[in-house]
Amino acid sequence: MTRAQAIEQAAALVDTGRLQDMLADWVSYLSESQNPEAQAELWRYLSDAIQPRLEAIGFECTLHENPAEPETGGPFLLGSRIEDPDLPTILTYGHGDVIWGQADQWREGLTPFTLTSEGERLYGRGAADNKVQHLINICALETVLKQRGSLGFNVKIVLEMSEEIGSPGLAQMMDLYRDTLAADVLIASDGPRLNPDVPTMFMGSRGGVSFDLVCDLRTGAHHSGNWGGLLADPAILLAQALACITDKRGQILVPEWRPDSLTPDIRTALAKLPAIVGDAVTVEENWGEESLTPVERAYGWNSFAVLAMTSGVPDAPVNAISGSARARCQLRFVVGTDMNDILPALRRHLDAHGFETIEVVPVDKGIFAATRLSPDHPWVRYVEASLKDTTGQAPHVLPNLAGSLPNDCFADVLGLPTIWVPHSYLGCNQHAPDEHVLLPVCRDALRVMTGLFWDIGVSAPDVAR
Repeated sequence: MTRAQAIEQAAALVDTGRLQDMLADWVSYLSESQNPEAQAELWRYLSDAIQPRLEAIGFECTLHENPAEPETGGPFLLGSRIEDPDLPTILTYGHGDVIWGQADQWREGLTPFTLTSEGERLYGRGAADNKVQHLINICALETVLKQRGSLGFNVKIVLEMSEEIGSPGLAQMMDLYRDTLAADVLIASDGPRLNPDVPTMFMGSRGGVSFDLVCDLRTGAHHSGNWGGLLADPAILLAQALACITDKRGQILVPEWRPDSLTPDIRTALAKLPAIVGDAVTVEENWGEESLTPVERAYGWNSFAVLAMTSGVPDAPVNAISGSARARCQLRFVVGTDMNDILPALRRHLDAHGFETIEVVPVDKGIFAATRLSPDHPWVRYVEASLKDTTGQAPHVLPNLAGSLPNDCFADVLGLPTIWVPHSYLGCNQHAPDEHVLLPVCRDALRVMTGLFWDIGVSAPDVAR
């Protein structure tokens, strides 16, 4: 069996409908990590869907409760398949949890936990994020094993069930089992391709930190006629405070939030990427850092957003000055930003602008560190060459994803070079109603990953152990 034949065997999983059947089974698990009633289903996904599949191809698997939040956090599966300790070892990762199904918001004919096929689209909650992604990688490993009889390398796997609530316990698991999970490189899949027709690689992600800005001046509301002009309005103060964080086009004004890591090599890598195009929205050229291209803003710079804000009762306003106002805010940040100084720097900035009454309240969930690997790293060049050999075209190579992932658990805790090869696309409605994957992307991803695993078993890069 040749490399090309193995690749076509993997692609046939889509052509025959077998991948669709497997994905339908996995989507049927209501693995909503945001749902406190879903604990049993989170365990069942690992024990019934994942563990038997891995054990059938020689993995030794163990299930673990969440070390950070045993009662509310999702469990973990750790698996390993060791052919020879002297061979290179790949660590891979996936998450089987999903966000709320939001069944009442899907269009007619669709329901979140039943996979529905329409043309080139497969609809279902978790289909894109992340069930099809780790399914494709497992199928690629199975294909190489079936056709060659061995992988030619060792594989370790981490499956978590809490990614959608900020991956509590993942860093602790990596620390507790760092010897068990020792490897040469992380190769995993999550997120979207930049273009459905071209493979994408990214080697890290922007970090993310959320926080509340609160202006709490007094108890209760007071009549706007009797007290207007006499009582400070917390909504106005909060709006003014928010306005000092960026200018009117969203350019960040907090000095410590402006990174110094958009270096010439990173700009060169980003210059090779295509324009960012969405199905329902278009990039607004007059928003964000004026001196940067849209691609540089998304992958090489920080962005600040107000996710929600409230004062009074917006759905039923009354003629009264509210006593408080609150805004949930978020900073997405790249390497080169001191994560530990993000909120202290904001505090100093607000104080310097006279907003001592605005509280900065940390949000302790959904915090991710920023990570990045050089596009010139030997593993990056190796994976890039393999993907090009399979598809005949150069993949898009990102130093980091614009979104956030728990990549720091692998890059910082385990000290691994990290490479992600995503199997979705930008229009997949991830985290929204009508989530879906594209069959052509799935088919291409099966080919790409089978070719990559075939190559690693023949000639891993010199940097491998």
